[in-house]
Amino acid sequence: MASDSRALLEQWSSQVASLRDGGGTVYLPYDFSDQRTAWLRVSSSDGQTAELQAGWSLIEGCGIYPSAYLSTAPAVADFDPIAGAQAVYSLMDLAARIDANRATLEATGP
Repeated sequence: MASDSRALLEQWSSQVASLRDGGGTVYLPYDFSDQRTAWLRVSSSDGQTAELQAGWSLIEGCGIYPSAYLSTAPAVADFDPIAGAQAVYSLMDLAARIDANRATLEATGP
């Protein structure tokens, strides 16, 4: 389970880093329920600021491995935002928070 979490956070980190090259939108999964999944939609128009919005997709979590979700992320076409569940960060701050979580996970051991 810890290796799945490590791989998940590594993919999050990679996707957020990709936004620094001119912006775009990526989807980061955080809940893998049987009949749906929860995602953070991270959008950047300038490669520096990240707009985060939490929401749901009808993509079933039972068919996604947290350690290998990248092939599924582009299929999030039915993103349904959760009202009031949004934030704005700098991409650098968001990347630092993800890295801090990775470090905390690493410190807990295998």
